[in-house]
Amino acid sequence: MIGMLRGKNQSHVYRTAVKVPIRALSVSHAQQIEQHLRALSKEDRYLRFGYSASDEMIERYVAGLNFERDEIFGIYNRRLELIAMAHMGFSLETDFSSCAEFGVSVLAHARGRGYGASLFDRAVMHARNEGVEMMFIHALSENTAMLNIARKSGAILQRDGAESDAYLRLHPADLDSRMTEMFEEHLAQTDYRMKVQAKQFWDFLRMMQEVRHGVRQAKTRTPS
Repeated sequence: MIGMLRGKNQSHVYRTAVKVPIRALSVSHAQQIEQHLRALSKEDRYLRFGYSASDEMIERYVAGLNFERDEIFGIYNRRLELIAMAHMGFSLETDFSSCAEFGVSVLAHARGRGYGASLFDRAVMHARNEGVEMMFIHALSENTAMLNIARKSGAILQRDGAESDAYLRLHPADLDSRMTEMFEEHLAQTDYRMKVQAKQFWDFLRMMQEVRHGVRQAKTRTPS
């Protein structure tokens, strides 16, 4: 699922998506990002990148991510598995400084919950706050999931054979959009820390249960 963000003076129609904690990812999450992309099926990799990406290609893609320039967002489950992510790669060209590439992927077992739409809305809000005024999404025509998200957002779709473009106009940033992004990022980071603590706690209990089980087995084998 690929696309571009482009600057123009226009408006944007918002839609309501599933509210789920979405946090910004850093270079410390690179391994989790690679694991997420490797978990995609061959077909999903084709839809995500526009070609059948091998494991080696995914490794190079992750190694080439610029966490200082770009924005990457992720959704985690309670097992700290990165089940959905979006990447906005901003252009280095001065003439296209208001442009950014958009890509999103959701693991098969986590679909049907609105995660793709939530990531899209999160990216739109960040794009507004960065001065982007029109989102341009380029996707394969068979990528109905991405195109449906764009269509429900009020985007104008144009199909050209195997590829499609969608144009979505955005409102300028305001105090509400900036405060909302700050609040949602804080909420997502708090949620992530709680999931980390919960996982550590349950891993500790599981280890203790295994130790106790091993002790009981050892006792049953010990001659009286």
